[in-house]
Amino acid sequence: MRLITKTLFYLCIILCLSCNKDRETASQNELANETSPYLLQHANNPVNWKAWNDKTLQLAKDENKLIIISIGYSACHWCHVMEEESFENDSIAQIMNENFINIKVDREERPDVDNVYLNAVQLMTGSGGWPLNCIALPDGRPIFGGTYFTKKQWQEILLNISKLYKETPEKAIEFAAKLTEGLQQSELITLKEDKAEFTDTELKKAVLKWQQDFDTIYGGEKSDIKFPMPNSYEFLLRYGYQFEDEGVKKHIETTLTKMAFGGIYDHINGGFSRYSTDKKWHIPHFEKMLYDNAQLVSLYAKAYQNDKKELYKTTIEETLDFVNQELTDKNGTFFSSLDADSKNIENELEEGAYYYFTKQELQDLITDDYALFEDYYNINDFGLWEKDRYVLIRNSTNVAFANKHKISTDALSIKIKNWKTILKKVRKQKVKPNLDDKVLTSWNALMIKGYLDAYKAIKNEDYLKAALKNANFILNNQLQKDGNLYRNYKNGKNTINAYSEDYATLIDAFINLYEVTLDEKWLTTSKKLMDFTLANYKNTENNMFYFASNKSKKLISRKVKVDDNVIASPNSILANCLFKLSLYYYDTNYTKMAKQMLHNMHNHILESPTGFSNWLNLMTNYTKPFYEVAIVGNEAQNIKNELLDHYIPNIIIVGSENENESVPLLKGKFVEDETYIYVCNLGTCKLPQKETNKAIELIQK
Repeated sequence: MRLITKTLFYLCIILCLSCNKDRETASQNELANETSPYLLQHANNPVNWKAWNDKTLQLAKDENKLIIISIGYSACHWCHVMEEESFENDSIAQIMNENFINIKVDREERPDVDNVYLNAVQLMTGSGGWPLNCIALPDGRPIFGGTYFTKKQWQEILLNISKLYKETPEKAIEFAAKLTEGLQQSELITLKEDKAEFTDTELKKAVLKWQQDFDTIYGGEKSDIKFPMPNSYEFLLRYGYQFEDEGVKKHIETTLTKMAFGGIYDHINGGFSRYSTDKKWHIPHFEKMLYDNAQLVSLYAKAYQNDKKELYKTTIEETLDFVNQELTDKNGTFFSSLDADSKNIENELEEGAYYYFTKQELQDLITDDYALFEDYYNINDFGLWEKDRYVLIRNSTNVAFANKHKISTDALSIKIKNWKTILKKVRKQKVKPNLDDKVLTSWNALMIKGYLDAYKAIKNEDYLKAALKNANFILNNQLQKDGNLYRNYKNGKNTINAYSEDYATLIDAFINLYEVTLDEKWLTTSKKLMDFTLANYKNTENNMFYFASNKSKKLISRKVKVDDNVIASPNSILANCLFKLSLYYYDTNYTKMAKQMLHNMHNHILESPTGFSNWLNLMTNYTKPFYEVAIVGNEAQNIKNELLDHYIPNIIIVGSENENESVPLLKGKFVEDETYIYVCNLGTCKLPQKETNKAIELIQK
């Protein structure tokens, strides 16, 4: 009897466990089948979320239900807040499930969808951001949108719009038609058929206009919120160099210094956060994105090539240490981001918990030289965040600080290293922010370029190895035999076809990889990728590139992205690459298209230079001398490395240790037992040189 009772007892436990497991599985929505960390975060919401796909969109039409399109990303702080307040709330979920088809979108995986609905919200409200929440007709045309909403606001919106659609659907349809027409007209780029002319005078006027927004104290632009804009600063670095503009040079030096001093830079583990919430680059939203760090490494590397400031070198090295430790997989791929939020000592999610310290904590940890530490990292009113929470920030160079405290810079460096070692150990005991471990082709391409630029500047072989490992992974796993690229990679799966952004950044990275290695495979691959992009993404009406492929499922409007934001637009990157490839291959079609694209954008660039910095970079190629530098002979690699020590933004490099006829720029330049450097302009070469310095003298600014 006891045996039967005991058996029944254990059977009940097993059945209960099974019930609980079934209940947990049943509570999961369709996002449980996705690979995106952001979508998986919402898999257990009571909202019946679905992924963006043909099946879901057809369901909305079949059931004649409005669609909620909620867009965000894994590291987004306010996305987490809205999830906790609204999407995990049963009563809100009930309203959403009964009245809407609910779609969650990872903006990083599906930038094509994000582009359309972000543009819609910007047209409706004048601004945009994430989380992005759009309500659309069953056919996908938007009728309402915004960013973060409180639970009360969201509930009222849901009830009012569902009532509107049920009682007077014609009003919703009329508004959707007008908005969709506006979307389709908002970014039309027309083909300009008059003569293309670009001048130094125009460039100077554009930069003069830009300078009115310079923050001369803290760098960047005048604003109470500061976003690092790497491609903008990269153009200004080049402009200051080639136009010998001391004001612009000073501004870039200030910007790079203040960013590296600020709390937006992690002084303990290295790496930059997405943006700061104040004008002095101090308190960030603490998410760390791969694309920011990749491009900022490139920027600091070029600045270091230009003036060899030790701060720039340290920033490069520490940022790449962070990327290597936190965002790199064993297979050489780079993960997307670290979250802004992490668990605090009360085991609750809190923004910045991983990064801030209290004064008492720091006094207990830094037992030697605390007064020096306190002054160096501003554990005072300047460095205070809130409620006795401090985020480390500097406001002095090491030389000035050492002089102030009457110690040597070497002694100071040892102390800084010891302080960082102590604080790193403490960090290891904290709960790390969540990792978004999906791999995106375009962001990985930016990181390849970051590593390559760092290698050019510092010559650390590990940087070149990291770039090569990632590039070969992309060739072997993301690039298909027919020329198609995949956008994403996670857990051995690729599920999304690439966008023009992926092709553009990868072509750019491979051209740079060729210049660093002189391995022709990277140059030929970049040309093949360009030809594929021309065949599958080109808008034949205006010679620009669509964001999504001609073979992609059509959205309500077809985007041609041209504005240079935190990441430069795919069109400006492709136009710059077309310019370079036209020189490598003497390809007149590339030449014409690059110039036509720039000509199409000419007026836009001059009217709003801050939003078209990478186009300004291309325009500089036409208004200032630009050179092809060919190095041929057994010393080609050594001479190439000597060239890369210098900041020379107006050249491409081509080279071979042997006779080479496959790259037109190398034809007829090989001389047995000699190494010559040919400085050429549009194929016309000056007298060949044997010494690097002599060749550099021929390259005019």
